[in-house]
Amino acid sequence: MAAAHLPSNDLPRVAEALEMITPRWSVWVLMTLASQPGPLRYTKLKEHLPWLGDGQLHPRLRALSDAGLVERTAQTRLHVTYGLTARGRELMPSLTALAGWGDGHLEKNLVLNPVTGRTEPERIPAAQNAEDTLAVIGHRHATALLWTLKARGTSTMAALSAEAMPDHSPSAIYPPIRRLIDDGLVAVTRDDAASLQLTAPGQALAPIYLALSTWATARPLPEAQAHPVWGAPRIPAATRSGQWAAHQARKTSPAVAVAQPPAPAPATGWRPVDLFSAPTSGPSR
Repeated sequence: MAAAHLPSNDLPRVAEALEMITPRWSVWVLMTLASQPGPLRYTKLKEHLPWLGDGQLHPRLRALSDAGLVERTAQTRLHVTYGLTARGRELMPSLTALAGWGDGHLEKNLVLNPVTGRTEPERIPAAQNAEDTLAVIGHRHATALLWTLKARGTSTMAALSAEAMPDHSPSAIYPPIRRLIDDGLVAVTRDDAASLQLTAPGQALAPIYLALSTWATARPLPEAQAHPVWGAPRIPAATRSGQWAAHQARKTSPAVAVAQPPAPAPATGWRPVDLFSAPTSGPSR
C-alpha cells in the first residue's frame, strides 16, 4: 500500500490503544492469557499472577474486557473463564515490540552470572519490559510529541507545542517534554539550543508505533512498512527478556542502553517461558 493511502488519523488511534494497555498489570494479564492454550478460569489465572489481589486483578479484567481485548465467558455462575479475543491476539506483535524496546534501551541492574562468572544485565520478563516501556511513553502527550518530532526532524518548542498540543497553552508542553528529555527520548540540538529532536532511543520506538498503527487501524501488519512517519524497520523480538524471577522492586530507569556480553543468537519472539519460572513472590519490579 502506498504511503499516500494510509489513514491520516492513526496518531489519535494509537494514543487510544496505548491508553487501553498502559494501566499497570494490563500487559501481564494479556501476555499471561496469550501464553495459555485456551481460556483460563479466574482461579487458574490468579495462580499465574499470585502477587495480584482480587482488588487489582478484577478491575484489570473488567477494563480489558470492556476494551474488547479479553473475553469473559460464564459457563455457569461458578464457572467463568477468561481468554483473549481476536483483537487481543492481534495486539501481541505490539506487546512484543514494547518488550523489545525495553529490553534493549532501559537500564538494567548488573548481576553476576554464576555459570560464566561475568557481570551482565539482569534478565527481565517480557511483560515487565513492556510495562516499563509503557511507563516511559504512555504518559499524557508523550506519543503526540514523539510522533510530531519524528515527522518534523527538529522543532522549536513553540512549533512543537502548536502542532502536537494545539488545544493547550504553550507552557503546557514543558512538563511532558522535560520528562521525555529526562528519559532520554528527546534532546536539545547542539547547533541550536532552541530546537528539539529525537535521540537514538527515541528513533528506535518505530517498531512499537508501526505495530500499534496497523493494529489500531485494523490493517495487516506488513502494511506498516509503508508508514509515512515511522518508516519500515523490522519489528524486533524481546531478545533479552528472561524468566520471571522475584527480587526487590525495580524503578523504571532513563532510556540508556547497557553494554551487552556475548550471547546466543536472539530469539524470534517472546515465549510463555519468558513470563514464568517456579512460583515465587512477585514480579521483577
